[in-house]
Amino acid sequence: MRLRFHKYEGTGNDFLVLDATQLPEALAWARLAPALCDRHRGVGADGLLLLGPGTLAPWRMRVINADGSEPEMCGNGVRCAVRWWADRGLIGPGPCAIETLAGVIRAECVGADQVRVAMGRPRWRRAELPAAGPGEAELRDEPFALGGQLLRFTGVSMGNPHVVAVVPDVAAIPLETWGPLMEHHPTFPARTNVEFVEVRGPREAVMRVWERGAGPTQACGTGACATLVVLARAGRLAREAAIHVPGGPLAVAWHDDDEVWLTGEARGVFHGEVNLARLVGSAVVS
Repeated sequence: MRLRFHKYEGTGNDFLVLDATQLPEALAWARLAPALCDRHRGVGADGLLLLGPGTLAPWRMRVINADGSEPEMCGNGVRCAVRWWADRGLIGPGPCAIETLAGVIRAECVGADQVRVAMGRPRWRRAELPAAGPGEAELRDEPFALGGQLLRFTGVSMGNPHVVAVVPDVAAIPLETWGPLMEHHPTFPARTNVEFVEVRGPREAVMRVWERGAGPTQACGTGACATLVVLARAGRLAREAAIHVPGGPLAVAWHDDDEVWLTGEARGVFHGEVNLARLVGSAVVS
């Protein structure tokens, strides 16, 4: 079987976009995604976006991480999906609605390569993250020992789980050591995304992310939103700020109605076709 794909990136967070209406339902994505996303033996990506019509909204997006797991939501993925639909004339100017596992998301194209997404409201309770401990309580400034150092993390759900820690020099942290320690910490039964943040001013911060199921990525939209709300609530950032990630800047705004908005670039890079039998053999259909 030959699989047609489009490669899209949003602030360096890259995806293989697949038209779900052209795909067999029985494809084993848990086995396919790691092979397709492999940057040496496959196409290379942080994850897959499966796009098609929805039932709760006109459009639906499924995300498959590079390790084959399926997260609830992906902010950069939504921006790439909207750009893919817009590039094909399937959506026009103005807001559109996209069904995800985290609910229905609103988004719109606002410039040549810019897409704006309503990311929903932050959820703070441990039960909503989820995190071990009393369900009604918050995970706030909680100490975790990493490599002999004690860091304080605050947890928030932006449709998927995040923990955020402020560090004095974000470039100096051992991300590939600390990231997986936190992702797989027993406190988080569904694992978690991890953000390390250096505050540069009231409207500017630098973030590095370890994404659940993908590892270090160039950007994380929900992670940028998590960073903004955690630090704004702590008085470290304004409610509207630029969050700089390795792939570039993301604009995040936390409005008075508690809605968080994310704006950033998204664009197509190339398209192609891959022979699945050559890539992973015949075990691609479950």
